[in-house]
Amino acid sequence: MIDATFLLLCYFIFTTAAGRPEDRLSPQLGGSRGGGASDLAPQIVEVRRDAEGDLFTIGTRNFRQRDRLAEALRELPREPGLFVRVHPGPPVSAAAAAMQAAADAGFERVTYVPGEPGG
Repeated sequence: MIDATFLLLCYFIFTTAAGRPEDRLSPQLGGSRGGGASDLAPQIVEVRRDAEGDLFTIGTRNFRQRDRLAEALRELPREPGLFVRVHPGPPVSAAAAAMQAAADAGFERVTYVPGEPGG
């Protein structure tokens, strides 16, 4: 019986002393980069198709070639990851080209997001 009591006592001592209390944790939101709404803005590559062919858009910049898209993606921070939003119309090869450009630029977290129908 004393062994079981000792083991329970050891268990509670080790599990309660292992972690820092949550009230002493510092929030990392708005940390080293200055904080603000720009930290929360997602990085999105829009993939569309128009009369001239496939079109890749980052913000207000448009690209037709995967290599040019990869060059522009290299300028972005890689930690937040990247979203590839494919609107109705482009072939699967255009979505794959955007995702490959993100991989070529060094992004490890790339998320495919389907665009709104008719948008």
